[in-house]
Amino acid sequence: MNKGKLFMLPVPIADGVLNDTLPEHTIQTARELKFFLGENAKSARAFLKFCGHPSPIASLSIEEIGHRPDSAKVRGWLKPALEGNDIGIVSEAGCPGVADPGAQIAAEAHKLGIRVVPLVGPSSILLALMASGMDGQHFRFCGYLPIKEPARTNAIKDLERKSASSEGETQLFIETPYRNSGMLADLVKNCAPTTLILAATDISGPEERIRTFSAADWKKQDLSLPKLPTVFGILGAKRARRA
Repeated sequence: MNKGKLFMLPVPIADGVLNDTLPEHTIQTARELKFFLGENAKSARAFLKFCGHPSPIASLSIEEIGHRPDSAKVRGWLKPALEGNDIGIVSEAGCPGVADPGAQIAAEAHKLGIRVVPLVGPSSILLALMASGMDGQHFRFCGYLPIKEPARTNAIKDLERKSASSEGETQLFIETPYRNSGMLADLVKNCAPTTLILAATDISGPEERIRTFSAADWKKQDLSLPKLPTVFGILGAKRARRA
C-alpha cells in the first residue's frame, strides 16, 4: 500500500484575505483532504470553513496537536497516512512548521517514510524581512523575548550586540499584541541611536503598517501600535551599513 502525504498547509496571517494571500492550489488541496492536524482545532475548523470545504466540517477528522505533543501521540495522528490517506497540517496563522509545533509532526513523518509536501502561503517572518530594508542575507528569528525586567532589557541589548557584530544578523522576534507598544518603547529606549528598528504590524491585513527607522528617528514618531500581530526587528549600525 502506498503511503499518504503530509501537506503543510499555510493559512492567512490576517483576517478575511484568503484569496489575496493563498494560491488556488493551496486552497484546493485543503478542500480535498479529510484528515487534518491543527495547532488549535477551532482555528483549523474556521480555516476549512473559510476555504469552502465541500464536506460538513463536523465529518472531517481534525486533531488538535497543541504546543508540545509527545512522539506517541504524533505517530498515532500520522497513522492515516500509513494507511494511504493524505493529511493536512495547519498553523493558527502563517506557515506550519515555521516557529510552530508542526515541525515536530514533519520530523516524525520523515522517520516514518511519509512524504512531507510544503505548500505556498504567507509567512509573517519573511514578509516582514522582505519589506524591512534590513539584511536579508543573514537573519535570525528569536521567537518571544522575556516579559519581566531585567531579563527583557538584557535580551534586547544582547540581540543588538549580536546584530551589530561583524558576523551579525538581522534579529527578528514577535510579541503578544497587547504588549506591542511597550515592546517598541523598550527597543527605542535601550538601543543605540543608529540601530535600525523594524515594526511590521498586521502584514497583508487592512491595517498593515511596516516601518523601519533608527532608534533616534523612532523617538520622533508615535510609538503606539495597534493590538495586532507584529514582527519586530533589530539591525545594529555595522550590519546596517552592509545590508
